[in-house]
Amino acid sequence: MPQTLRIDLDRSSPVPLYHQVATAIDAAIEDGRLQPGEFLENEVALAARLGISRPTARQALQDLVERGRLVRQRGVGTHVAPARVRRPVELTSLHDDLTKTGRKPSTEVLEHRTVSASAEVAEALELPEGTEVVMIRRLRMADGEPLAVLTNYVPLDIAPTVDELAASGLYDLLRSRGAKPKVARQRIGARSATAAEARTLGEKPRAALLTMERTAYDDNGKGIEFGQHIYRASRYMFDTMLFAS
Repeated sequence: MPQTLRIDLDRSSPVPLYHQVATAIDAAIEDGRLQPGEFLENEVALAARLGISRPTARQALQDLVERGRLVRQRGVGTHVAPARVRRPVELTSLHDDLTKTGRKPSTEVLEHRTVSASAEVAEALELPEGTEVVMIRRLRMADGEPLAVLTNYVPLDIAPTVDELAASGLYDLLRSRGAKPKVARQRIGARSATAAEARTLGEKPRAALLTMERTAYDDNGKGIEFGQHIYRASRYMFDTMLFAS
């Protein structure tokens, strides 16, 4: 049954009514009053209940759809989108971050093989081009739902096995081998999914992806892993805190 959320509007405020409605719904999603998968009343019912125009109600819902907070399906209705994973931009593994936030991580190792380091990989790990490294590609899931595809290149002498990677995070495994991640260089971006990536992640073709490229170094400044990761933008976000100097 569609949820009817109490929304108090200030009609004397300079804040547009659609924005007030969208903000109230977003706050209810954030504090848990509206749960992932719950349906909301349609724009006609919402407009009639709040005494606003139908275009205003439609704009409020569409604003939340565009921000990934709601999902609209023709013939089905509008419901709260699945919860996103908020990840701080720190030197941690996704496996550990999911565990800390109460999500259950699981991993499918898609590839694990020895390859010759390309110019890009060799430069990141500060190795001669063509040096043998282990390439690892994993599908990381949260509570059984596909979340990210993680591709990493690791020096041969510290590379974890397939069985280890299926059970633990990469950084924990590197630490167990004496290679402790100390500092990293990281770049975050965005792009559209390829057809193959969309299938793997359970997304629509050309869905939005977040990307992260990271090189981690140990205490001695030695490169211990180079990663190229993609994340479902509909389920994932990077969370940062900025300080004034």
